[in-house]
Amino acid sequence: MEHQIQVTVTKKGEEFLRGGHVWVFADEIIAHAGTGTAGDIAGVYSEKGKYLGSGFWNPHSKIQVRIVTKNANDRFDPAFWERKLRWALEYRRSVMGETDFSCCRLIFGEADAFPGWTVDRFGDVLVSQVLSLGIEVNKHLLYPALLRLLREEFGQEIRVLYERNDAAIRELEGLRQEKGFWQGEGLLTDTGGVTEITENGIVYAVDYINGQKTGFFLDQKYNRAAIRRIAAGKRVLDCFTHTGSFALNAAQAGAAHVTAVDVSADALRLARGNAERNRLAGRMEFVCADVFDYLTEAAQSRDFPYDLVILDPPAFTKSRDTLRNAIKGYREINRRTMQLLRRGGYLATCSCSHFMTESYFKQMLHNAAADAGVGLRQIEARQQAPDHPILWNVPETDYLKFFIFQIV
Repeated sequence: MEHQIQVTVTKKGEEFLRGGHVWVFADEIIAHAGTGTAGDIAGVYSEKGKYLGSGFWNPHSKIQVRIVTKNANDRFDPAFWERKLRWALEYRRSVMGETDFSCCRLIFGEADAFPGWTVDRFGDVLVSQVLSLGIEVNKHLLYPALLRLLREEFGQEIRVLYERNDAAIRELEGLRQEKGFWQGEGLLTDTGGVTEITENGIVYAVDYINGQKTGFFLDQKYNRAAIRRIAAGKRVLDCFTHTGSFALNAAQAGAAHVTAVDVSADALRLARGNAERNRLAGRMEFVCADVFDYLTEAAQSRDFPYDLVILDPPAFTKSRDTLRNAIKGYREINRRTMQLLRRGGYLATCSCSHFMTESYFKQMLHNAAADAGVGLRQIEARQQAPDHPILWNVPETDYLKFFIFQIV
């Protein structure tokens, strides 16, 4: 294939790509030639002229090339993008099944070779987040093709496509933060921004305009179902509940009582609404508090009536620079919880930061248990749902760690 831009990388950059990664960093580029513009497809070559892959080029970004293919025979016409979209959709329908295909992540960035692009589906609503210049330049092709494939080949009609391009990371690609309805043919652009989904038999309101990220965290879908298997008859504390998803699964499974804690009053308002929507409010209470403070006060009062605690905090670190402090935070909150739970109680704990690797997380849990003077009996070790596939050799796609223990 012909490339308007040719990029030559160092030996280290070559090894990085041959090892399976899909990013080319600025400091690994020796030279580039050609007359293309930012957002175009660049060919990447070794110092000896060997082809290594093709990807979106952005000379203004730290990640200067984001690989979309390593097949030298690919041509970057509309059929190429449609074929890749079809693969992504067929994969979701296969691994999620017909029911969960209606509410899942359809595109997961680098794991689907659409670097910097996320698409979540909430029934007949799609929420898109574009974090790379290359996708931004090509979305006029990608959006119509995605909608057409869903309608014609998968029998799925979409009525709304909303863009949540309000992430600060876009600025690193030279893109503005913005959000709004995409005005495609036949799509609605005047909805209230709230839709309903059903997950694990529970109905949720999803605020895709003002909610966090795309409006709902789909990656914990099957981890929430795992909680249901041990929640029956127990008094449950759900920390960092957000809109109540773990708490609701516990209540639906027959928990004796569920306390849901979050520092955000707005999130708790949605959580209460979800409890009422599912007729579960009678067995639930919602507490607006900082989780660290809540656990500290429980320790001081020696009043901790819970049999099962769920810790689903936001990412404590989004860079390697803050990893050490993040580990301290994870260790402290897990230590406090382990000390408060009685022997025989249950703990579900997780991290959603890819910088907090599984080995770091396991070591942190080991240290927290030692600090608390307890033992951990592992029940399950889980990851993100398969609609968020992990691309081996791209560690950024492997981010969610989820463990269920019994305290012994």
